Amino acid sequence: MTPRRVHIVGAGLAGLSAATTLAASGIDVSLHEAGPAAGGRCRSYFDRALDCRVDNGNHLILSGNRAVAEYLARIGATDMLAPLDAPRFPFLDLATGESWVLRPNRGRLPWWVLCPSRRVPGTRARDYLALDRLRRARGETLVADLLPEGALTRRLVEPLAIAALNTPPGEALARLLGAVVNETLAAGGATCIPLLPRAGLSEALVDPALAFLAAHGAEIAFSRRVTALAREAGRVTALATPAGPIPLGAEDAALLAVPPWIAADLLPGLTAPDAFQAIVNVHFRAEAAPGAPPFIGLVGGSAEWVFAKPGHLSVTISAANRLVERDAEDLAAATWPDVRRAFRLADPMPPWRVVKERRATFAATPAQERRRPGPDAPRTQLGLANLALAGDWTDTGLPATIEGAIRSGRAAARHLLGHA
Repeated sequence: MTPRRVHIVGAGLAGLSAATTLAASGIDVSLHEAGPAAGGRCRSYFDRALDCRVDNGNHLILSGNRAVAEYLARIGATDMLAPLDAPRFPFLDLATGESWVLRPNRGRLPWWVLCPSRRVPGTRARDYLALDRLRRARGETLVADLLPEGALTRRLVEPLAIAALNTPPGEALARLLGAVVNETLAAGGATCIPLLPRAGLSEALVDPALAFLAAHGAEIAFSRRVTALAREAGRVTALATPAGPIPLGAEDAALLAVPPWIAADLLPGLTAPDAFQAIVNVHFRAEAAPGAPPFIGLVGGSAEWVFAKPGHLSVTISAANRLVERDAEDLAAATWPDVRRAFRLADPMPPWRVVKERRATFAATPAQERRRPGPDAPRTQLGLANLALAGDWTDTGLPATIEGAIRSGRAAARHLLGHA
């Protein structure tokens, strides 16, 4: 039965994706968010210490991210992401000083691997067969098991694996990385064109969704924490909040788009990921020189990816469990020399901000992959017919990415609509 109203708990990208999918289908939507703003790990805010607006993390969206493209079209925000003119990925090896730009050709036939100026220095065309092994990975094979020693692994596949999976290659599930490769590099350079926010992540992905929902009559409530779910006869009948219960009508449904540890608290007995990896972001109040690339991948340093944004340079360090207890000033001091080299700056370390996300994503290991539930897990595991799950930690077939989060919201909405 198609629900009359769906109560969505959580206004991150998974929740916004679900909400806009349902609203576009004519369903009444109530969106409940515990925090003061929407967007979750993908949002922008003004940082007073840096005196500029920053994204709380760095996310690289590619032209091949089909769910993102569909979401942007739905909320009328396609033009809020600006594509580069070609698939180009600048890198700098901090150990050797070598720099290069990975430049896949647009078509599916990868002739770019035959051209030394387009591929990773120190690699041969046949080395790229390693990418095909990743594409075909099955079962519980680890990324490291498929990587031969050499320049391609150190200078491309390992940085790609750590960025996409947020898990060290020696622990990470190869088929999750293979899914990313299948939808990007293996599909041709036309799917690998970086799309960069014209302003910030909120302006591109969050604010237009909220405007879309408001235009469709959705109820949107911030600072409203759902503390429990009342159940009766195989249904969720109310959402408990500190201000009192919110009843669900006989034709209403609910959708949880919250982190896995919150979902597990709200749904005792739910199998969900319970091991996580951190991400550390370091923002510096410094400007890149005119004409500098919008981002650079760094090999062999403390920093991994550096993004040049309005008013600041932003560093992302993934698979960062080893760093979360490290002093923030020490982290900033360790990463600034890499940033300075990447963008050829002579200045001393400027004002900085370190942001540690201790449970940024589920650990992309075989054990955690087995714990990822589908959108219908409340029904199949717990017998709750009018409840669905969304989140990049659910079983999307992808690692915890923006693309995965948006797909999960769409899948949960379609499940409630009876299209699963």
